[in-house]
Order: sequence, then structure tokens, then C-alpha cells
Amino acid sequence: MDIETRISRLEDVERIRRLKAHYCDLCDEGYDADALIDLFTADAVWDGGDLGRFDGRDAIHRFFSNMPNVMSFAIHHITNAAIRIEEDGNTATGRWYLLQTATTRSDSQAVWLAGRYDDELVREQDRWLFRQVTLQPRFLTPFEKGWAEVPFADLSGRA
Repeated sequence: MDIETRISRLEDVERIRRLKAHYCDLCDEGYDADALIDLFTADAVWDGGDLGRFDGRDAIHRFFSNMPNVMSFAIHHITNAAIRIEEDGNTATGRWYLLQTATTRSDSQAVWLAGRYDDELVREQDRWLFRQVTLQPRFLTPFEKGWAEVPFADLSGRA
């Protein structure tokens, strides 16, 4: 691989890292669904397992539009980024670990959420976008109980 290709791939890794950071910022600043959906391809999927799966931009937009009714506060702490640009140079995968502090809207309960993001990305018109965001939750628990006592809190019906 020549030096220009290597540098280009490093720049793409940084663009993807910034894309994920922007995604987290938008979530933490009130889940602006219009801005968030602009980060996804037309055929995108957001899959949170038990938290829900949303296929296509319309469904993803509805999901993010509803999030302020579920979470009144959220801070995404993401770490351990592992980004791989595929040989074609136009597709990539990314993995991040998430520790999120949040507050539920319905009862102002502080909660912890931990999990792993596994993302598929694609370059469209010289811009990286999410084709699939998969969140594999490891725990979602009330702050005061902790993940050892309550590994998965029931947030259904809180919206």
C-alpha cells in the first residue's frame, strides 16, 4: 500500500471517529432527529436489541424524535474505538464501548447504560455515513441499585 493510500485511510479513520463523536453530541444535546438522520444512509438500520430495531430513515427519525420523551438527560461516554477501512476504501466498520449516564423523563430516575456499538459505515459523495448502528446493551440499571443488583431495568411505558 502506497503512502498516499495509507494517509487517506488514516484520514478516513479520523473522519469516522468524528462522525461517531458528532452522533453522541447530538444525542446528548436533546436527540435532534433532523440532524441525527443526516448521519445515516437511506437504507440504514439502528438496532438496539431489546431497546428496539428501526429500519430505514423514517423509522430511525421517529425513534430519535421520541427519545426526549424517554430520556431527559444523557451523556454518551464512548471508548476503545476500533475502526477498519475495508479494502474497497468505501466501506468500514467501527466498534466502540459505551457507558451512558442518563435520566428517564417519566420519573426522573438516574440510570446507567453500558454496551458496545458495532457500526457499519459507507462513504457517499466523499462523506462517511452510518449504514447500520448496532448497540448491544450489557446493562441498563437504576443508578442507586447498580448493575450487580438490577442488570436490566424495565423502561417500557416510561415514554
